[in-house]
Amino acid sequence: MGIIRAVTNAIGGALADSWQEVIEPSPMGDNTLICPGQLITQNGRSQNKKGNANIVSNGSIIHVYDNQFMILIDGGKIVDYTAEPGYFKVDNSSMPSLFSGQFGDTLKETFSRVKYGGVPSQSQKVFFINLQEIKGLPFGTSNPVNYFDTFYNSELNLRAHGVFSIKVVDPIKFYQEVIPRSAISENRAVEFSEVKAQYAGEFNSAFEAAINQYSADGERISFIRSKQSLLAKYMSNILDDEWTQNRGMVIASVAPEISYDKDSQDLINMRNKGAMLSDAAVQQGYVAANISEGLKDAGSNANGAMAGFMGMGIGMNAGGNILGGYQQNPQYRPTPGTQQPAPQPQAAPTGGWTCACGANVAGKFCPECGAKKPEPVGAGAWNCKCGATATGKFCPECGSPKPADTEGWTCSCGTVNKGKFCQNCGGKKPEGEPLYRCDKCGWEPKDPKNPPKFCPECGDPFDSSDII
Repeated sequence: MGIIRAVTNAIGGALADSWQEVIEPSPMGDNTLICPGQLITQNGRSQNKKGNANIVSNGSIIHVYDNQFMILIDGGKIVDYTAEPGYFKVDNSSMPSLFSGQFGDTLKETFSRVKYGGVPSQSQKVFFINLQEIKGLPFGTSNPVNYFDTFYNSELNLRAHGVFSIKVVDPIKFYQEVIPRSAISENRAVEFSEVKAQYAGEFNSAFEAAINQYSADGERISFIRSKQSLLAKYMSNILDDEWTQNRGMVIASVAPEISYDKDSQDLINMRNKGAMLSDAAVQQGYVAANISEGLKDAGSNANGAMAGFMGMGIGMNAGGNILGGYQQNPQYRPTPGTQQPAPQPQAAPTGGWTCACGANVAGKFCPECGAKKPEPVGAGAWNCKCGATATGKFCPECGSPKPADTEGWTCSCGTVNKGKFCQNCGGKKPEGEPLYRCDKCGWEPKDPKNPPKFCPECGDPFDSSDII
C-alpha cells in the first residue's frame, strides 16, 4: 500500500493512454497551504471511466512538482508521501516508499506515529502541501509596544504593522495540526486566511516578545528594517515549541513598519536636534541663520531701525557666553588628553573695522556684540549721544541739539574750523592758532591744538611739520 517511482518517456496523450489515471495538483497560490489532486485529461482521453473524481485508483500516476509535498491519504490517515518531484505510481500491493527528499530520516519518525495501518480502501485521496515560503501574510499590533531604546536613552511607545512569511519544515506535523479536517473530507484547498485568526494572535504575542529581546540586545529601533532576519530569528526561537515542534512550520521573515505615539516622536525629534547642534559647524550655521533673521526683524522695527538694532545688541550681549560657546572654532577643539592651543590674534580684514568690544569685523554688524559699523563722519557731521550721526543742528533720531564745538579755531564769522581756511567764509586761519594733523597718514587728533606725542595710527612723532 504505497507509491513507487514511475519511469516513462511518455508525452502528450500517450501518458493518459498508458495509465489508468493521471493526477496533478490543483492551482496553488502564494498563500495556499494545501490543495487536492485533480484528474487531468490528455485531449479528452482519460482512462478513468469508473472511478469517482475524488478517488485515486490502484495503478494511477501522480505528478509532483518542485517545492510540493505529496501525501496519499486513506481514511484521513497518511499512507505514503514524497518530497521529491517526478511521476509516482500508486501500488497498493507494496510497502510505503517514503521518499523523504530534503527532509531526511526525521520525517520517517513522524510518519511512524501517524501512519495508516489498515487495509487499503477504495477512497484514497492525494493532497499537495506547499513547501515554498508562504509570503505576504499581514499582521499588526493592536496596542502600543513599550521599547527602551539605548540610543535615545528613553522608553518609546511604538506600533507595528507589516507582513511576515512562514515555511513548512515538517509537512506531516503541519498536516496533522494546522490543516482543518473539513478541508480533507470536502477535498478542497486551504488558504492561510482560513487559519489566520488562530495564528495571528500567537504571532503578535511573539512579535512583542521579540521586540523586547531586540531592545535587551541594545539594538536601535530605527535600524529594525535592516534587521529583518534577526527579528525573524528571535521570533522563531520564541515560537519554537508552539510552531516548529508541534506544528511543523517556522517564521521565515518579518517586514515591520514602525510608528511612534506623539510623546515618543517628540522625544526622538528633541534628541536628534540636540545631536545635530552638537556639531560645531552646524552650531555656527544655526547661530548665523538666527542672527540674520534678527537683523532682518531689527531693520523693520516699528520704533525705528536704530531702536531695533540697539535692542538686538543688548540681547546678544546678555547671551554672549552662550553665543561664544556656539561659535567656538572646531580647529581649536582639543583631542582628549591634549592641551588646547590658544587662538592667535588676527588682524582686521581688509576693508574691515575694529569694534569697541575688540572684535575684528568685516561686515556691517559685529558678530560678538551686535554693534553696528560706525558711519563715516562727513564734513560738518557730528555724533549724537544716542549713537546716530547728524549733519544739522539737531539729531534726527532723538532731537538733541548739536553740542557746542570748542575744538579748532574760531573765525571772525563765528564758525569753528580745523583747517587753514574757514569753511563758511573762506577766511584764513590766524597765525597764532596752530592746528595739528599727521603729515604721514592724515590722522587728526580730537583736540587739534593739543596733539599726542606720536600718531596712534602710524607712529610718526608730532612736530612742526604736522602743523596745518
